[in-house]
Amino acid sequence: MSKAPFSSLNFFSGSGDDLEAVAENYRRAAASLEVQAERIYVLSQVHGIDHHVLTRASSREEVLHEQGDITLSCDEGVACGVRTADCAAVLIADRRSGAAAAVHSGWRGTVAGVAEAGVEALRKLTGHRGDLVAAIGPHIEGCCFEVGPEVAETIAACTRLGDAVVEAREPRPHVDLRRVIEHQLETAGVEVDHVLGCTVCDPSRFHSYRRDGKVSGRMLAAIVTGGVPD
Repeated sequence: MSKAPFSSLNFFSGSGDDLEAVAENYRRAAASLEVQAERIYVLSQVHGIDHHVLTRASSREEVLHEQGDITLSCDEGVACGVRTADCAAVLIADRRSGAAAAVHSGWRGTVAGVAEAGVEALRKLTGHRGDLVAAIGPHIEGCCFEVGPEVAETIAACTRLGDAVVEAREPRPHVDLRRVIEHQLETAGVEVDHVLGCTVCDPSRFHSYRRDGKVSGRMLAAIVTGGVPD
């Protein structure tokens, strides 16, 4: 378990945390998810829309060096994961097949349509539209997501909700990223649930790059596949 300033569950050693502490955090997450630690997969995230299909034979270390923001699989017992520290994690499951995907959706990825890309990739993998449900996790909420006017305009332009996702404040506007992602998923025909929480507002529960800068830890969001029925 990580010590301050990374306490307690940090899944990223690049900020200076102890490697063994991070490894122990993965072991604890694996026990909670009821999978082997080597079956928890995350990519080198780049705020894009590329995906990586996982199998039980995938090498965790090799996957970690692949760039992308969507992990997905239909092999049973695979934990598709993303790491976050203000961006939104979107976990998608297909009730019909047991296949699943994890999506890393910061504002750049949201503008690029990464949640929709995750839905499309999952449907392509299973070969059908499925019965999809998604959960949007804690991230920087509208209360703290202060951006420049150009970023606010860019985000508003990526959704049919438009300026409804922007709150005019001084000195700079605030954006409701959750509402944008929810609308994207619902437009794609996905049922949406929420795990609420603002990463910036709640240091007792969440890591936040906006709040803590380069010494911020990373949270893990993962979903375990149930496998495709015969």
